[in-house]
Amino acid sequence: MLKVGLTGGIGAGKSEVSRLLASYGAVVVDADRIAREVVEPGTPGLDAVVAAFGEDILAPDGALDRPALGAIVFADPQKLKILNGIVHPLVGARSAELERAADDDAVVIHDVPLLTENALAPLYDLVVVVDASPATQLDRLVRLRGTSEEDARGRMAAQATREQRLAVADRVIDNDGPLEALEPQVRKVWAELRERAGLGG
Repeated sequence: MLKVGLTGGIGAGKSEVSRLLASYGAVVVDADRIAREVVEPGTPGLDAVVAAFGEDILAPDGALDRPALGAIVFADPQKLKILNGIVHPLVGARSAELERAADDDAVVIHDVPLLTENALAPLYDLVVVVDASPATQLDRLVRLRGTSEEDARGRMAAQATREQRLAVADRVIDNDGPLEALEPQVRKVWAELRERAGLGG
């Protein structure tokens, strides 16, 4: 089994790279998706988040109101630290469970937005960083996702810097350009990962 950490700043296009790798046959363990699962209604994770931040972070249907929680934690590093202290261990445990379920010869891609911030690079055989300039990230968040510029800048500031991410990268996928320039790079990385896993090119 080859364990690969995949990361990138918000708006860098990591999700598209993850989707392409899955389509080629990688086993993708998506930390963001797991982070949503572990705080679904009825989970101990949601109970712990409510205990820390109060009932105001719940939507009328009892689910987590993500924008309300985001507005609290992205404005206060201490509160973000409290949230991460609740969610990250739950995500780590579930990720390990999914990895154990993969075949012995699988290429397992751990899609982890906060890989750099949480110093997780040593957990993987290889780290792939999807890179885009801060200007490109900001443009995508505002233009494509409809995020306000202030909120987008706040979310970017809460993450590692571009330089910090590149410092932990074994491979870099440049996604500063158009989408059609992305797939050839991802295919090349996938061929190398298969070779590293002993599966041929």
